[in-house]
Amino acid sequence: MEKAIAVGDRVKYYRKKRSMTIQQVAEAAGLSKGLISQIENRLVSPPIATLFKIANVLEVPMARFFQDELSVSDKIVAVKESERKKVNRRKLSGSMSLGYSYESLAWKKTKKSMEPFIITFESKQADEVAYFSHQGEEFHFVLEGELEFLSDEKTVVLEKGDSLYFESNISHGFRALNGKPAKTLVVIHSDY
Repeated sequence: MEKAIAVGDRVKYYRKKRSMTIQQVAEAAGLSKGLISQIENRLVSPPIATLFKIANVLEVPMARFFQDELSVSDKIVAVKESERKKVNRRKLSGSMSLGYSYESLAWKKTKKSMEPFIITFESKQADEVAYFSHQGEEFHFVLEGELEFLSDEKTVVLEKGDSLYFESNISHGFRALNGKPAKTLVVIHSDY
C-alpha cells in the first residue's frame, strides 16, 4: 500500500530555506498567495503543474516534495509498490475538485529530468474539468479505463493501451469517461 505524503510541509520547508515569503513564491510562480498558503497548510492538494512551478521558483527538484528525509540522490533507485508516495485528493480551491490523484514513482531519485507518476482520473462532466499548463512535455499511457484529453487545439479519447505525448505548456485537462475512474502511467519531462 502506498504511503500518503504531506507535500505542503516540504513546500514550506524549502520556501523557508530560501528565505522567501509566501507572497514572493506566489508572484514568481504566477500563483495566488492564498493557494500557496493552502498548500503549505495541507488544505489543498496541489496539481502536478503547480508543483512544477513551485519547484522551479524554489530551485529544487520536484522529487524533494515527496521525500521523507533529505538524502543524497543515488544513480540508481528502486521504489517498491509499498513505498509509493500518494498525494491524497483534496479540493483545489473552494469547491473545485482537482479531478485526479497521483502517486510519485521515482521520489527517491532527486536529480532527474523526468518525473514518473501513476495518475487516477475521476469521471466528471466536460465543464467540470480543471485545465493546467506548465513547462515541459508529458507522456501518458492508459492502464485502465477510458480517458478524454482536452485542450484548445485538440480533444482525444484514449482507451486502455493507448498513449498520448504532448507539449505541456498548452492549457490541458483530463477526465475519465463512462462513470468509472481511468488510470495512466505518466512521465513528465522538464528542463528545470
